[in-house]
Amino acid sequence: MLTSLKLLTALFACGTSVAISAQQLPAAYPAQGQNAEQQAADKNACASWAQSNAATQPAPPPQTGPAVGGGQRVAGAARGAAAGAVIGGAANGDAGHGAGVGAAAGVVAGGARARQQRRADNAASANTQAQNSAAYGQAFGACMKGKGYTVN
Repeated sequence: MLTSLKLLTALFACGTSVAISAQQLPAAYPAQGQNAEQQAADKNACASWAQSNAATQPAPPPQTGPAVGGGQRVAGAARGAAAGAVIGGAANGDAGHGAGVGAAAGVVAGGARARQQRRADNAASANTQAQNSAAYGQAFGACMKGKGYTVN
């Protein structure tokens, strides 16, 4: 199970980085008889222009590896220890044992919250990257239209 999760995480990270580096640009066809050399020059000029003028937002890279950040495990352990101490003290008079059991359960719950937060952060990052890619493609297409190309 853990190996499958690691494999899926690695594939997602690779797929996301490939999608970022190989942005889908709209197809541009020469409408005014531009030769291959002019097409290459126009494509490079528009790519540069789109890079500097497209409305983009910074997107953090996707997170990989174990979900340890954010302090969720520590907070879960603290909440679990407090609850375990109360329950252990009331149930069998051993608040210390109850606190230990509660802390262990809290660490597990905190880890689950950390993984859930990481998934949400990665989804938001992927969404921002998709919006940036769309804005870049739109700016590139507008530039190519302005240079006399038919853009799909």
